[in-house]
Amino acid sequence: MAALLRIRNLRIRFGQSEAVRGIDIDLEEGEVLGLVGESGSGKSATSLAILGLLGQAATVEGQILWQGPSGEIDLLKQPPTALRRLRGRDIAMIFQEPMTALNPAMSIGRQVAEAYSAHAASFKGHLGTGREAKQKAIAALEAVALPDAARRYADYPHQFSGGQRQRILIAMALINRPRLLIADEPTTALDVTVQAQVLTLLRDLQQKHGLAMLFISHDLAVVGEVASRVAVMRQGQIVETGPSRELLTHPQHPYTKSLLAAVPTLRTNRTQPLAMVGDR
Repeated sequence: MAALLRIRNLRIRFGQSEAVRGIDIDLEEGEVLGLVGESGSGKSATSLAILGLLGQAATVEGQILWQGPSGEIDLLKQPPTALRRLRGRDIAMIFQEPMTALNPAMSIGRQVAEAYSAHAASFKGHLGTGREAKQKAIAALEAVALPDAARRYADYPHQFSGGQRQRILIAMALINRPRLLIADEPTTALDVTVQAQVLTLLRDLQQKHGLAMLFISHDLAVVGEVASRVAVMRQGQIVETGPSRELLTHPQHPYTKSLLAAVPTLRTNRTQPLAMVGDR
């Protein structure tokens, strides 16, 4: 069976600066792939290229092959109208920074409902009613365990905590039951307890719906919680790929070893500085 997503020789440039330098990625149906690396390694640029969101400042080359209902298509060759039909319906994304990703001038219920209404015609052949969109939005908010979803439908983003806003973003991403979810640093700026709750939620929803997920992070420990396979990215290239447990316990590349060495544990010698990424 063909992979759901195949990236081949992907190169991304911003002017003379090459952010991604010829990477290959395969993602199967229902698989969770962790893409990990330090800031500036090209992780987010890769995810935005999949959705066609890099803008005119970027030059993108290679292939991003998506397994659609009629066969494999190259997303880099699709017109904007075709990409708009895919975004939010077949491929959805949880963006970084839950504190700023929501529109502060719109109620959270309306924002989630809008994500459904934008693609209702694709599913039903008509735009659907406002009542239907509201019901779908409340159900999506309940699915991510947002307390009192129906009562808080008309509340605004500033009335929610960071962890609750992240749940709202997850509801927006999953309301149309996409085949692929891209989670770009979904636990950034959350405390450890809330981070664990969000990771558990994502893992449970992924298993319940059987969706594929590209989980992007700079933290190998976080990626190891949700991903079955990990790709390590450095300076626009993938330097190591493997099953998450094997890669975390027996890393082969010096960069992967340095990433792991930079993570403090209960056995870390607190009298010594942590290893700097790239030291090994």
